This record gives sequence, C-alpha cells and structure tokens, in this order.
Amino acid sequence: MDTWAGAHDDGRVNRVKLLPEQVANQIAAGEVIERPASAVKELVENAIDAGAHRIDVVLRDGGRTLIAVTDDGSGMTPDELGLAVERHATSKLPDNDLTHIATLGFRGEALPSIGSVSRLSIASRIAGSDGWQIRVEGGRVHEVQPTPLTTGTRVEVRDLFYATPARLKFLKTERTEMDHAVDTVQRLAMAHPAISFTVGDGERERFASAATADLGGSEDALLRRLSDVMGRDFADNALTIDAERDGVRLTGHAGLPTLNRNTTKHQYLFVNGRPVRDRLLTGAVRGAYQDFLARGRHPLVALFVEIDPELVDVNVHPAKAEVRFRDPGVVRGLIVGGL
Repeated sequence: MDTWAGAHDDGRVNRVKLLPEQVANQIAAGEVIERPASAVKELVENAIDAGAHRIDVVLRDGGRTLIAVTDDGSGMTPDELGLAVERHATSKLPDNDLTHIATLGFRGEALPSIGSVSRLSIASRIAGSDGWQIRVEGGRVHEVQPTPLTTGTRVEVRDLFYATPARLKFLKTERTEMDHAVDTVQRLAMAHPAISFTVGDGERERFASAATADLGGSEDALLRRLSDVMGRDFADNALTIDAERDGVRLTGHAGLPTLNRNTTKHQYLFVNGRPVRDRLLTGAVRGAYQDFLARGRHPLVALFVEIDPELVDVNVHPAKAEVRFRDPGVVRGLIVGGL
C-alpha cells in the first residue's frame, strides 16, 4: 500500500517519489540502531572483521553522549573512509554472494545509519601510511582530513539520536543502557577468545578480558573466556560439548543441571561465530534439559554451531540477531543429542 499515491481530505494527492538520502538513512537507522548497544555491536563487529587483536569500548552516559570503539585492525585508506559512510558500501562481499557470508557484517548500512542520527567521526590508519579522519553530522559528510593515529581505527559516536530526538525518549537509564552494551561486547568476546576486549565509561572498566589464545589449547582458551563472562562457577560445573551430524558441528560447554538460573540470560548461542537469539536453538536447549530441571529453571550454556554458510541465512533480521537454517531439524537434533 505504501507505494500507491494517497489522497487528502481536501482532494490533494501525494505522488510517489524517492525519499531524500538523509531520510532514507534515518529510516535505516531506526531498524539497525535501536539503542547504544546496537551501535556498539556494529562497530565491534567491524573491528573483528578488520582482524583486530585488541578492541576497547568506552561509553559515557550509557552511550548517549559518547561511544568510542578503538581497534588495532587493518585500518582504511582515505578513499575507503569516504566509501565507508555511504550506504551499501562494504568490503565484506568480495563476490557479491549473499549465500556465502563469512564475516559478521556485510550490508554496509551501519556507519551511514549511525552517521545520520549522531555526530560520527572515523579515524583510521593502515600500517606504513598516514592517518586520516572523516566526520558525519546528522547525515552531512565532511571531507577526509589527515589526523595523527596509530595503526588501526577509532570510531567516535557523539550525541546519539540528536538528529532524531524522539528516539531518545525510548532509551532507558544510563545503567541499563550500559548493561546492554556490556552484554553485547561479552557475547562477541565469547566467540573470539584470541582478541582482547575492554568496556568502560572512561573511569571504570565494566568488562575486561585478555586474549586467551596463548593458553596452549583452543578448548582451554575458550573456557577461560567463558569464565570471564559467566563466572568461575560455570567453568567448574560445565561439560565439554563436541558433536557432529550431517556436516554440522556443535562445540562449547554446557552447565550441569545443578547449575541453573531463573532466567535464560546465561544461555549464549552462536552460529559461525555470530551471536544469535534464535527460537530454534533456545527451544532445543530447553528440550535437552527438560527432564533434569524443575519448571522455571534454566541451564547455563555456551554453544557454537558451525555450519556451511550456504546452509544458513543470516540476512533475515535487520540486526542480524536471527538466522534461518535450510534444515532446522538437523540442527535441533544435533543440539538435543549433543547435550
């Protein structure tokens, strides 16, 4: 219905027209950037995709006044900086193939969406080159300028939603927004134990976890990272999971039924390294534990599904939080059987 001309009571008719780019970006921002944690997720995913070994996140006022994400990844050239703030510009689909997505980001919507509703600055430097910076304020793009910077990228998002003030009314308290941002980084950190992460407000760290790839084994490294997020009790009461069915592999750790909570907050599920909140996966976990837990109690798990990218669609949700499997029965059976 939205594509047809609409008539007013006085007889005037609205004709079909293209939206201004700034309005289109703000609409996209409403889908992609729901709250400060949404921006944090997109920026940290970009840093991971850039091959970073260390990612530091700072939020002030719960992310309202400042979100800063600094990484030591590959960086961008001046030309790439200019493209990065354009819609649908990405380095993550080299063959334009949506059936084989091997990165966390791929749409090229995050940076222009953030820039349309905030004061965005991106400073980046490739090893052996000079540093450059670009600024976007409420959708208005400024010229790329030289700037001093060590190798990597620093993104600053100031005054989030200043260009769409109505969105500010829907944000929660500073503490709640910070909690959401910390949870977002922790989920990404769990899937990438070889990267160091910190999250804080500039004065106090809320989460810090050193890279664990040097512990002598990938399983030990993963459990160490999981302990940083889920607590020492989980490491002491978790079983190692490693199962495979029809080319789909399930790894991770699952808490004993005696270690349980009254919410599903401590159930962390990943598909090809991507944190997801998927009903199929949570239902499978519930089904596996149903004979061992009292009603209203939930297990602690961190499970990683590895599957051929062509057998899962990650392009079904604006925030990439849900996935769709070609054969959901195989995945559900693998999780229930593995647990």
